[in-house]
Amino acid sequence: MKALILVGGFGTRLRPLTLTLPKPLVEFGNRPMIVHQIEALAAAGVTDIVLAVNYRPEVMTEALKSYEKQYGVNIEFSVETEPLGTAGPLKLAEKILGKDDAPFFVLNSDVICEYPFKQLADFHKAHGQEGTIVVTKVEEPSKYGVIVHKPDHPSRIDRFVEKPVEFVGNRINAGIYILNPSVLKRIDLRPTSIEQETFPAIVKDGQLHSFDLEGFWMDVGQPKDFLSGTCLYLSSLTKQGSDQLTPASEPYVFGGNVMIDPSAKIGKNCKIGPNVVIGPNVEIGEGVRLQRSVLLKGSKIKEHAWVKSTIVGWNSTVGRWARMENVSVLGDDVTVGDEIYCNGASVLPHKSIKANIDTPAIIM
Repeated sequence: MKALILVGGFGTRLRPLTLTLPKPLVEFGNRPMIVHQIEALAAAGVTDIVLAVNYRPEVMTEALKSYEKQYGVNIEFSVETEPLGTAGPLKLAEKILGKDDAPFFVLNSDVICEYPFKQLADFHKAHGQEGTIVVTKVEEPSKYGVIVHKPDHPSRIDRFVEKPVEFVGNRINAGIYILNPSVLKRIDLRPTSIEQETFPAIVKDGQLHSFDLEGFWMDVGQPKDFLSGTCLYLSSLTKQGSDQLTPASEPYVFGGNVMIDPSAKIGKNCKIGPNVVIGPNVEIGEGVRLQRSVLLKGSKIKEHAWVKSTIVGWNSTVGRWARMENVSVLGDDVTVGDEIYCNGASVLPHKSIKANIDTPAIIM
């Protein structure tokens, strides 16, 4: 089987981290975001994966070589000279996606969930029609485009309603699809939207179905959603009894859902958790309090700092008695001084913060 992952461009929504690495290589749960998807696709029998990119493909090519061997897949890059939207990249990769009659997966690189690729493929083959969209239920459908089914059919899609004012349903597009190669004939090689152009055309012909996603789902393309997605992911690992999590019996684990790389160093009298990920070679000083945060490789939190709802970038340092909160994000190699307060600070790489940031701001 084949798959196309829509990687896209500059990753502006996840700055300042994406000034250092393309978004799919930013670690989520201590592994590059895209590796979660590659692993799940390979487990479902996918052998050919196309990454549709229009920004820094050379960085990703080098980084993903080892994963080709590890998961037994062939990874190719389809490079757009201009952004082609969400449908154009399928046409650009037609030689690979359309090389045989087998259906192919399409997914957005920002989506984190318990990927149901095997079940999705079985469901798609069973109904025998042109396309299947994975859908997830949300509490506030008015913020999204909602999928409405045919009254006489539980999965055949009747129409899409964008940000409905009145309740018409609570299932939204989860950014994961399986499509027959015939769909490629519907797409022109130009900037075009799969959601607004291709899918409505397939619906008109009665050929598009939905598949309900079980478990959690999150688009982690923005810092606040990256942190929310991390909480959901860690909770999912806890339910599975995963050995990737640090045992709650450790004296510094507070509230569970904590993932710590074995190479990290933890000081005395720390309280870590719930919902914390600590990457390789991170150093945590004595008496540190960490909650709902992600600490990337090589970062350092000095004694008695308080860090909540924060992403600490690679090789960054948070000073003694400093306080970070409210979705603060430090880029690569940022230094926050001792006793500094950061409230929703987004700090670009290689900066030093020597004064309090009392209100959310971008520090350039």
